[in-house]
Amino acid sequence: MGAAGSMPSPELLEEYSQFFRLLSEPARLLLLCHLRQGPTDVASLIEATGFSQSHISRQLGQLQRAGLVTCERDGVRMIYRADDPLVADLCSLVQTRLKQRLEAQLRQLQAA
Repeated sequence: MGAAGSMPSPELLEEYSQFFRLLSEPARLLLLCHLRQGPTDVASLIEATGFSQSHISRQLGQLQRAGLVTCERDGVRMIYRADDPLVADLCSLVQTRLKQRLEAQLRQLQAA
């Protein structure tokens, strides 16, 4: 969080909290997962997720403001992408942690 041994400021803790709140919304996580597969437009995300256009646009806007998603115009379409290495790193960290936890639970069950 901060330098080793130092406590983050209250302002920095608030920034951390806001970032984790951003990632706590399942719809945003689902959109990030789809965008990790490659750039896509809102129409494709509607088809893939079943979410409404307004819901997707709202969630993408929040992800874009956080710097996790970028977009560019392609004619009349907006193409979104999640190619920030942070997205892949975060997903990998969480996946590794969950896997470790599940493996530990399985070992406990097998030992019982």
